[in-house]
Amino acid sequence: MSTEHPQPLWQPTDERIARARITRFQAWAAEHHGAPAEGGYPALHQWSVAEPEDFWTAVTQWFDVRFATPCARVLGDRAMPGAEWFPGATLNYAEHALRAADDRADQPALLYVDETHEPRPVTWAELRRQVGALAARLRDLGVRPGDRVSGYLPNIPEAVVALLATAAVGAVWTSCAPDFGARSVLDRFQQVEPVVLFTVDGYRYGGKEHDRRETVAELRRELPTLRAVVHIPLLGTDAPEGALDWAGLTAGDTEPVFEQVPFDHPLWVLYSSGTTGLPKAIVQSQGGILVEHLKQLGLHCDLGPEDRFFWYTSTGWMMWNFLVSGLLTGTTIVLYDGSPGYPDTGAQWRIAERTGTTLYGTSAAYVMACRKAGVHPARDFDLSTVQCVATTGSPLPPDGFRWLHDEVRDDLWIASVSGGTDVCSCFAGAVPTLPVYTGELQAPGLGTDLQSWDPSGAPLVDEVGELVVTNPMPSMPIRFWNDPDGSRYRGSYFDTYPGVWRHGDWITVTSRGSVIIHGRSDSTLNRQGVRMGSADIYEVVERLPEIKESLVIGIEQPDGGYWMPLFVHLAPGAALDDALRDRVKKAIREQLSPRHVPDEIIEVPGVPHTLTGKRIEVPVKRLLQGTPLEKAVNPGSIDDLTLLGFYEQLARKRA
Repeated sequence: MSTEHPQPLWQPTDERIARARITRFQAWAAEHHGAPAEGGYPALHQWSVAEPEDFWTAVTQWFDVRFATPCARVLGDRAMPGAEWFPGATLNYAEHALRAADDRADQPALLYVDETHEPRPVTWAELRRQVGALAARLRDLGVRPGDRVSGYLPNIPEAVVALLATAAVGAVWTSCAPDFGARSVLDRFQQVEPVVLFTVDGYRYGGKEHDRRETVAELRRELPTLRAVVHIPLLGTDAPEGALDWAGLTAGDTEPVFEQVPFDHPLWVLYSSGTTGLPKAIVQSQGGILVEHLKQLGLHCDLGPEDRFFWYTSTGWMMWNFLVSGLLTGTTIVLYDGSPGYPDTGAQWRIAERTGTTLYGTSAAYVMACRKAGVHPARDFDLSTVQCVATTGSPLPPDGFRWLHDEVRDDLWIASVSGGTDVCSCFAGAVPTLPVYTGELQAPGLGTDLQSWDPSGAPLVDEVGELVVTNPMPSMPIRFWNDPDGSRYRGSYFDTYPGVWRHGDWITVTSRGSVIIHGRSDSTLNRQGVRMGSADIYEVVERLPEIKESLVIGIEQPDGGYWMPLFVHLAPGAALDDALRDRVKKAIREQLSPRHVPDEIIEVPGVPHTLTGKRIEVPVKRLLQGTPLEKAVNPGSIDDLTLLGFYEQLARKRA
């Protein structure tokens, strides 16, 4: 890969570097903990991975983490899996999330926006009052530390209150979005056996109301461990028989009582997409999430009390949990419940404008959709408060960087970030004091020893390799639910390189210290022994106006050959003729290499995605290899199951 010295797309000013929280943190950590005073971010990062005990001690002191009981030491055991963080310490996540209520009582903690795009504030005092009232009622219902509490809820203030009340009690939160069908929800919730279910009667999306009362009735029937169901009448219907009413549970004026739990006490359960079998039920700890998110939000995202933090997400995706953690830094968080593109593609920019958002997070797919639809954010909206636009979900193509730079602001900090549900955080991404290069993530995160490895475990620079993390992060799962001997957990991350986390992404770590993501390594394209990332092909193909979305699969043939089809979902009015095929192949050949050119280009009615919007490559590959549909994919994890029928038929024809 070429490593000439490209020009940065964005460079922070000296004034911006000076006022960044990470700059002040480095100076303070140099004075108190032996961090390097000079050398900027690269030196700070090197220290953070070489001296993890000093680094994480500095994080807890800088952010004034309140331990009810102090720890014996920071890292009792460094082994992965099973690293032991802050043994002996006790604390409570919700106590820290509500701390700003002490001195900012009448300021907004939440700004709630629905499809009318009119923000409605919930103050810190009101949030704290509702959490106190609900936590007391949960205790009255017999909810105890370690019990599971579930939410079938959209991105509304009630979901935040329910999560924080659950954490205050020391119970374990888990949620799904109401666009998940009953089977998808049960595949998740049945694993953890919740005692309480918070639910809505329906939700609004794309200008329509979606009634979910039948689904809720099915959840109640199929979750025998439930002791209480709490009804939130989003569509105005009466509570079903035997359900408790939200308003009654949150009417009291009780000071919140925060259960002081061990550092590694479970906080929540998140789920993998579950495209090939039951979703993994990933358990993360109160303390691990607290310190990891303080680092990520307070240092990398540079968030504080004067900021407004909006990330387009649903409660079924880890970015919702990450968004709620914005409260830890005293930041006002923006909750948007609705379609990302209603009533028009520019909807999210309008919300950023109306809420005075300072850090706006969205998906790479939304940025590219805006580019394709001819949206002009800076022309049509006042985005003067927006300091940073961050993207995740898939790699942001270089064209996406250039579009944000040209169409939002030329001094915009663009943060493409990459992490995972598995750690509910970022491995690499935003650093407010570093330049941004087109198509690249700025750097690995503090405390994250991210490397690119070859198959034998040798580190690579400026070459494509496996994304590995060679030291523990506090938010790595404490375990998977229903995995008593830990075999599923070890098999997910530690089988390839024992004792080292392998995430399943192809990356390049550049000699400048930045990171390029090339796509998933478990659906890797491997032609003539050269590994290629699918994301690189999508970026080139989807620049063409005729192509709405694409999917590329590489399949090893029984005769030792290799078949690499490119599936294209065309824009309205476009036709896949020889001229378009030739243009696609020419673009790939010129911008990537002849090796990247597909064997066939096939029109499809659509590209299937997980419920969190990621295109699914592995299940389609399995279908094309002849695996029956019911074994190739978990149907409850797919946004449109009918699309998979097309690929199944194609496999039959080819066979």
